[in-house]
Amino acid sequence: MIRALFAALVVVVGAVAAATYFALFIVHQNEQAIVLEFGKPVKIISDPGLYWKIPVVQTVDYFDKRILDLDTAPQEVTASDQKRIVVDAFARYRIVNPLLFYQSVRDERMVRSRLGPIIESALRRVLGGSTFQDVVRDKREALMKRIAQQVNEEGKEFGLEVVDVRIKRADLPEQNSKNIFDRMRAERQREAAEFRAEGAGAANRIRATADREVTIIKAEATREGERTRGEGDAERNRIFAEAFGRDPDFFGFYRSMQAYEQGIRPGDTRMLLAPDSEFFKYFTNPLGNNNAGAQPKR
Repeated sequence: MIRALFAALVVVVGAVAAATYFALFIVHQNEQAIVLEFGKPVKIISDPGLYWKIPVVQTVDYFDKRILDLDTAPQEVTASDQKRIVVDAFARYRIVNPLLFYQSVRDERMVRSRLGPIIESALRRVLGGSTFQDVVRDKREALMKRIAQQVNEEGKEFGLEVVDVRIKRADLPEQNSKNIFDRMRAERQREAAEFRAEGAGAANRIRATADREVTIIKAEATREGERTRGEGDAERNRIFAEAFGRDPDFFGFYRSMQAYEQGIRPGDTRMLLAPDSEFFKYFTNPLGNNNAGAQPKR
């Protein structure tokens, strides 16, 4: 009897514990929840804490209270100056009305399909009315604020608040970028060719100036050398003439010795001359005359 009562008590306590476990749920600080009764919202919970629900009859859907990111696919936009731009953007949003969000979007995974087209439409609308230079440099911040404002106005119907829309990348299409790169490369090559031509022209001018200066210096050096050589030859001739005037016999002897030195060299030296030739006059007579019996002057 006691065992039966104890077993029944254990069963009752277990059932109560299971019912309590399934009836309690926790909402964390970064969450908000909607209590659904057979799929119909009956309660919205925004504050964190421990709450009750009816097991089996009621269920709970949780939604994030933090700021969430939504990336959009890159798209091509035509600016007001007819330049095509490939834009890659993302949005940051948060759920401010969980009931409206549940009724219109149902799940955070469906946000892309509902909010994505709105962002893309706002991008085309705002960027299409601006120039390429405004998008990539001059008014980019102001354009992003306008896009975020328009997306936020349309996102309110989904229970969302769009905090910000940012353009990650705004570039020309690949083919346009290639054409611009080719033009830039051609321009740089043209500038390089101009610089090379200017350098070659400057080098030719410097080389021509240097050649002219070298020619002038050589001419002046040659003229100075010829003048010095002429002065030397004149001085030599004067000395020779003075020496000849003082002692004609010695001068003749000296000149003959120089002729012998130049004409008779080691090796195969051949001459066809008569023995009594004037060339060999000092071989037979130290005085250089053909009269062997002549006496030298005192």
